[in-house]
Amino acid sequence: MTVNDYKKRFLNQLPAFYDETERLNLFYMAMEFVLNYSKADVVLNGNESVLVENQQEIDEVFNRLQDNEPIQYITQQANFFGYDFKVSPATLIPRPETEELVDWVLNEMKKQPQKNWRVLDIGTGTGCIPITIKKEFPLAEVFAMDISTEALNIAKQNAENLNASVTFIEQNILSTKQLDSYDIIISNPPYVRNLEKAEISENVLQHEPHLALFVDDNDPLIFYRKITQLAQKSLTENGLLFFEINQYLGNEMHEMVSEYFKTIELKKDFIQNDRMMKCSVIR
Repeated sequence: MTVNDYKKRFLNQLPAFYDETERLNLFYMAMEFVLNYSKADVVLNGNESVLVENQQEIDEVFNRLQDNEPIQYITQQANFFGYDFKVSPATLIPRPETEELVDWVLNEMKKQPQKNWRVLDIGTGTGCIPITIKKEFPLAEVFAMDISTEALNIAKQNAENLNASVTFIEQNILSTKQLDSYDIIISNPPYVRNLEKAEISENVLQHEPHLALFVDDNDPLIFYRKITQLAQKSLTENGLLFFEINQYLGNEMHEMVSEYFKTIELKKDFIQNDRMMKCSVIR
């Protein structure tokens, strides 16, 4: 088969849950993953025959896509803030909304560029938040916490691959009694209620770790409440707490954190959903 034959196969035979644009993008990603071809290479080499061993790899990618597996788990890679991160089924795939959260944090840090910031990310997953902050702010002392050994192993690999010095902590935040002192605490904890599962795409439900996604309907703010209580005691003077939040629970979040923080800012993401929150400490 030629490269163009595979293009036709991806466009015509992938299931209907992928639209035409997605099918084309998945084809290009498969060509880059297996053949190391850019889009320009695909055009230039469209009529070239694909080696048999490479055909087998492309067929495997195609078959896994037919089973609705995210391409990032197939390639074991996702881009975040311009950096390539290793991902696995033990970690969530980094999202654009989280990039917006990191951008907000970095903009606050840039107001005091010479400060030796101490930053903690809780529920780090791939490590995309703390590693990006360390890459963008090399002077910062950055820490990352997660309950999952498997996720931390991936995060440590990412830190090594990207030459970012981050201290990783394996710990359950819900059983944590106190934290060390930090200037900034960030968290994108589980926040999707079980009642919202109908809104979640099938490939997420089937393949991404539920431990990192879902919370009980009866207490959806369980992680936020615990982190807020710990942060209020451990943040330094003028310290900041940043959350990625459930788009439907902005009012409930504001009411809960207002018991501990005097300045609260709710921010929308690029599709105009309530998605991020910044809080300043009461002293």
